[in-house]
Order: sequence, then structure tokens, then C-alpha cells
Amino acid sequence: MTAHTNSATPARRGRRPGANTTRQAILVAARARFASDGFTATTIRRVAADAGVDASLVMQFFRSKNELFAAVMSVPADALERLSAAFEGADDHLGERVVRAFLDVWETDAQSAEPLMAMLRGAIVNDQAGGQLREFLQERLLVEAIVSRDVDNPTLRAGIVSSMLVGLVVGRDVVGVATLTEVERETLIALVGPAVQKVLVPAPPTTDEERAGR
Repeated sequence: MTAHTNSATPARRGRRPGANTTRQAILVAARARFASDGFTATTIRRVAADAGVDASLVMQFFRSKNELFAAVMSVPADALERLSAAFEGADDHLGERVVRAFLDVWETDAQSAEPLMAMLRGAIVNDQAGGQLREFLQERLLVEAIVSRDVDNPTLRAGIVSSMLVGLVVGRDVVGVATLTEVERETLIALVGPAVQKVLVPAPPTTDEERAGR
């Protein structure tokens, strides 16, 4: 008589195999959905459908839409490096370098553009998203770069430049202002760059003779 083999096996601890893959699939779907629809219109159910999982599974990984949004907003490190690299080197044409790097990250690199665009859309209606956007643009990028140049009022300058750049992206990629969407990027850079330059690199004070027009 053959001994009966007990088919029962000890239950595995932890999440089922493939949990990391499932979590990543949810994040990818959420990133795309937040970027395309914004924070308010995005729902857990829609993200779950995009990821091919049940909505309850999304809630197992992320307890709320806010928590899911926070997890999505991990801006790739190379995007920060490219933006920071624009501040390296001489002050000549600094404004144009910054505008070009900013547009490159927001418009040409999907991996960086999607979380940033989701952050921008969400910032309009969600305080958490607004805080993340401010941190990214000011504390992690512009303030550090401007402080390194030892200019006066670095926080104010960071706020002005970030507002200019975000306004440019909103007009061009969110609102879709025709004159901004139709213009060549290099033309836009040539026009906006000098304005950013004046904020980042203030002109040295003029002498009494220069003020008198002598």
C-alpha cells in the first residue's frame, strides 16, 4: 500500500510571489493616469483597470489615492542631474541653458515628464502635490543653484524663475496656448532665456557716471 502523501504545505509568509511586479505595474499605470487626467479625475478603479488588477489590490499596496500619488511622485534622479547641470559653467547664456534643460525634462523625456506633469496638474487641486512641486522646483533645484552663485534674495529669485518656467509649461503643455505650442523650441528658448538670465545673474550696479549718462 502506498503511503498517502499529505498535499498540504506550510503557508508562505509575506505577500504572494510577484508582489513587487504587481506594485510596479500599479505605479506605472497611476503615473500615466495622473499625468493624463490630473489628480481629481484619476480614480483607484481606473488605475486598477489600467494595471489589469482589482481595485482592492491597489488598496492593499496604497491605502488612499493621496498615498498612491505620493508614491508616483518619485522624480528620476537623472532629471535632477540634468537640470542642475544647466547651472554649471560660466554665467554667459545661463538663462538659455536653464530654459532648454527645463523643457527637455518636461517635454522630451517621458520617464521624467509624466511624474512632473502629474505633479503640476495635481498641484492645482491638491496641497500635497503643490508642496511637492514647490520642493522640487525651489528647494531641490533653483535655491541651491542660485545660492552657489552668491546672489542676493536667492529664495525670491528661485520663486520668480520657477514661476516663469512653470507658467511656460502650463501655457504650452497644459492649457495649449496656440502661440506657445506652435513656436519652435529654440525660438522660445531665445526669447525666454534672457528674461531668466536677468533674474539669475543680476547686472552689476552702475556707477554714478553711468547713471548720469556720462
